[in-house]
Amino acid sequence: MKKVKVKMTGYPGWHIECSAMSMKYLGEHFDIHCGGIDHIPVHHTNEIAQSEAATGKKWVNYWMHNEFLVMDKGKMSKSAGGILTIATLEKEGYDPVDYRYLTLNTQYRIPLTFSYESLAAAQNAFKNLKNKIVEYKKDTSAIEDGHVKNMDEYRADFLESINDDLNMPKALAVLWNVITDKTLNNHEKYVLALEFDKIFGLGFEHLVEEQIEIPNDIQKIIDERIHARKAKDWKKSDELRDLLKSKGYAVDDIAQGSKVKKI
Repeated sequence: MKKVKVKMTGYPGWHIECSAMSMKYLGEHFDIHCGGIDHIPVHHTNEIAQSEAATGKKWVNYWMHNEFLVMDKGKMSKSAGGILTIATLEKEGYDPVDYRYLTLNTQYRIPLTFSYESLAAAQNAFKNLKNKIVEYKKDTSAIEDGHVKNMDEYRADFLESINDDLNMPKALAVLWNVITDKTLNNHEKYVLALEFDKIFGLGFEHLVEEQIEIPNDIQKIIDERIHARKAKDWKKSDELRDLLKSKGYAVDDIAQGSKVKKI
């Protein structure tokens, strides 16, 4: 049969573009292909048909389709005109990692309904988690022989959660179980948190203690409370603690003295 070359002008369609780019960078067969659930009926079906027809090979081993990020009025999309960007969230006082923490609380196959209330709750929970990690980072205790088995059990639980179709909420729960485990010392918790964060990507390794500038009027209240505690005037100490809280500052009494942070 005589081969006929056909010259065509124009631009490749979306489906062909994805097959071509995937083959260039990943080869004619690769392991995992991700995308939204709206890609299943047309786009990814076309990718499979055209790629396998061209190569004679299986295109992809595993497909992981995520559900939609949903706003109060429905799916977030450019066409609907209701899209939020990370830059928008930053203008509202949120760090991009706050949003990442929010997404970890929902499995990727389940729709995530976005609201500023849920983001604020995630920010608060993540702030508490970061404060604990910073405290753990200071602890240089050795890993105790008797605790190695407990740590390995947490590692196994975490791996089981990840292997359960990337169940991030379950994996996050394992981390919080580590945080609240009174049998582990702080250094052991820090070691596990760093290991888990290779999956979470929350930046635990780079966390440092927040340095805040304390105004003179707040410092006077802090000093007054220190004197009250030295005099064992616990009633006045509690009153001054409440006063600090009303002005946006929390005080924790530790062995080395008092630690103040913004709330």
